[in-house]
Formats: sequence, C-alpha cells, structure tokens
Amino acid sequence: MNWQHLDSQMKVFAARLTSEVKLTPEMAEKLATTIAADVRFLSSEQKAEIRTASPVPLQDRLAELQAFQGWMDQAHTVRNNPFVTRAQVLSQNYICFVYLPGACFSVLLKICPSGSAAKKCAQFLSNNPVRAFRNAVAHANWIYRADFGAIIYWARKGSDPNEPLQQFEVEQNDLLFWQAVSRCVAYAAYSNI
Repeated sequence: MNWQHLDSQMKVFAARLTSEVKLTPEMAEKLATTIAADVRFLSSEQKAEIRTASPVPLQDRLAELQAFQGWMDQAHTVRNNPFVTRAQVLSQNYICFVYLPGACFSVLLKICPSGSAAKKCAQFLSNNPVRAFRNAVAHANWIYRADFGAIIYWARKGSDPNEPLQQFEVEQNDLLFWQAVSRCVAYAAYSNI
C-alpha cells in the first residue's frame, strides 16, 4: 500500500512529531510509511500476538475505522450544523481516545521495538496528557469551552483512584494533532498485520 497521501497529511505536524513524540525528522516526514514498515517487519509471532490480543478480529477493527472515516467524510460535507459538529466530536474522540488505545496502542507499545516510530507514537498516545483526556472522554468528564475553541475536562494526574479530579483544557489545535496521530498509527498498523 502507498502511504504518500497520509504521509503528506501528517507532514503539517512534523515539528510537533519531532518535539513532542520524539521522532526523527525522517520519521516525521513519512510517518505512515514508517509505522507501516515498523509493523510489516515484525516477526510472524509478534504479528500473531497483536492479532490475538483482542477477541475482535483486526479486519473488523479496520472495517470499523474505515466506516468511521466514511462518516467523517460525510459529516464534513454538512456546514454550519451544530448537531453534526457535536456528533463528529463525540465519535472522533471515542474512536481516537477510547476505542483505539485499548485495541491498538497498548499492544503496539508492548511489541514494537524501542526507537521505532510505532512504539514512540503508541507511547505518546498512552501517556498524559492524552491518557488523561482519554479517561475524561470514557467517563463523560468533559464539556466544551464557552467559545468552542477547546474542551475542558477533568481527570486524575496519576493512576491513584483516590486522587481528586483536576481540571484541564485541550485546545483545538492540540486535539487535532492527537487525533491525527491516533488515526495514522491505527491505519498504518492495522493495514500491515
């Protein structure tokens, strides 16, 4: 599969990919291609471990991701409709931050070699602040900021369940970056297992 289209979409985030995800400039320039190669060159045993990490077959997960993309493409054709926009936010946040971490990122984090783009992206998507946002989405602890330019959410900084929830904000540009990385990793990984 040719990953040029997704690579070019991700290039706009190259500076953030190098500074926040700690990718090399070469990895950031061709992120989808690099992740696809990381996964394609795993051993057959490692790929089998990824396939059996969940009771849901990977082809079904990929089909769900493709259906989600179809929904997003349809939703983008509707302009100035707050109902559609909010449905987009809900579905995209669920797919990117609840569905994919458990189904994809945790197993890539475990299996991919250190230093690989796949592992670094999976680590980024599994750590705070993305992890905290994921928990807020999963537990319905979020609202839109009054100007709709950010999402305010409540989460724990650590993993202690007795720790009080704290308020955070994720700006639209940060959320778009996290979502883009999430979807890129999933497409490139699922398509090469």
